[in-house]
Amino acid sequence: MGKPTGFLEYKRETAKVLPPKVRIANFNEFRTPISKEKQTIQGARCMACGVPFCQSGMMLNGMASGCPLHNLVPETNDLVYTGNWKQAYLRLSKTHSFPEFTSRVCPALCEAACTCNLDSEPVSTKENERAIIETAWQEGWVKPQIPRVRTGKTIAVVGSGPSGLAAAQQLNRRGHSVTVYERSDRPGGLLRYGIPNMKLEKSVVDRRIHLMEEEGVKFVLNTNVGKDITAEELLKKYDRVILACGASNPRDIKAPGRDAEGIYFAVDFLKATTKSLLDSDFEDKKFIPAKGKKVMVIGGGSVALRKIRILIEYGADIRMISSKITDELKLLADKKYIVWTNENLTEHNLDYLAEAFLVICASDDKALNKMAADYCQMRHILVDCANPGEVSDCVFPSVVRRGNVVIGISTSGGVPALTRYLREKIEALIPEWYGELEIELRQKRRELKMSGLGQSDRKKYLRQWIAKEEKIREEGKGQYENRNEEEPSGHGADGNGGGGH
Repeated sequence: MGKPTGFLEYKRETAKVLPPKVRIANFNEFRTPISKEKQTIQGARCMACGVPFCQSGMMLNGMASGCPLHNLVPETNDLVYTGNWKQAYLRLSKTHSFPEFTSRVCPALCEAACTCNLDSEPVSTKENERAIIETAWQEGWVKPQIPRVRTGKTIAVVGSGPSGLAAAQQLNRRGHSVTVYERSDRPGGLLRYGIPNMKLEKSVVDRRIHLMEEEGVKFVLNTNVGKDITAEELLKKYDRVILACGASNPRDIKAPGRDAEGIYFAVDFLKATTKSLLDSDFEDKKFIPAKGKKVMVIGGGSVALRKIRILIEYGADIRMISSKITDELKLLADKKYIVWTNENLTEHNLDYLAEAFLVICASDDKALNKMAADYCQMRHILVDCANPGEVSDCVFPSVVRRGNVVIGISTSGGVPALTRYLREKIEALIPEWYGELEIELRQKRRELKMSGLGQSDRKKYLRQWIAKEEKIREEGKGQYENRNEEEPSGHGADGNGGGGH
């Protein structure tokens, strides 16, 4: 134990979580790990108990307690504290196949069983685990473990979720020849399609899959065992078969209204969303939409019109309250794009706003806007107020569009003239062909993700590629004479590269 009094001296600290209003802008992981220096301090909080319940992995009074993998928690915590990161990785690897997965999505039973819970907060073991494995990837310690000798035995694993992958990894490293069958188009099972990207980015899964392929594991995708290949065929072809099929079949419920439109099983919703994201960045529209957020617009002038146009594009359920509206807004109401209440908002009918997700105060009555904004803030309703100097939860920027490239400009409502001026400047700087470039770049990015190229190298390559494409287009060379440029050394975009991050 490196710091006997660490649990008394240091407070628990975990990854910083981006606020909801920031993280809803994309599907990326929203937890920002603390620095390695701070992480070592967290390792010092471990008490190195004589009987460490954190690694017990047993049932106590009918409840699971401690790590079911029996990770050597006090040892790895101490190694983090002393800065022996490589040794910590080797120690963690004795019991754990995929720390990069559990350190993101595990319910952390080790922390629930931590003795520090009795009088304080548990050791941040889950965060320590993530720091260990990510350091190992960055330093190149995670390498393919290719067996020196093959046993001649063949094994089929049905399912490529966490259980199937773990079984395949361990059996392959013991010298058996392992083939994993997966009915989906990508390996990973629950890791791929059951856990959203914001919790587990798929580059983390791909990184491990590439490593397993280098070790000799074979993946057969788009193959539903029992339909595309029979059980008899598997048993005849392989010495052993392991079933790791998961639990993708949901349990239905019998309740009033179950047959109503818009009710989905969670796994179906998550899979459709993630697959659409991975396939096309949602361009294929094959996800289950979650549109229809209620937005209340106060006012019927040009400001309201500008913001309503944006809201329509994103499928919002738009309600507008105003006794006077522009002809264009009247037309939108007639065509059912918006629901118009022909009266003015007052202190007596503020409850119109109660069920709104977002309220836009776009009236020319500053006192009315402020009254509505105060009402929303008291009830934790998002608000966008047109009044200069008023605090808003969100801002509708002036927008420059080049295909899927969208640039927003805002002065937070303070100087609209400057906003317009900047928009015109940016429009002149960004040619229309940037929309086409974005589409090509998106495909290039997908290819590089599958290549196994490290994250920093991917960024460097994409920057170089963009600069080259810009030069070609600006010089008027048209359709890219140099499209067959080499991929970065040692890492082709065909998926045969290494397993870097």
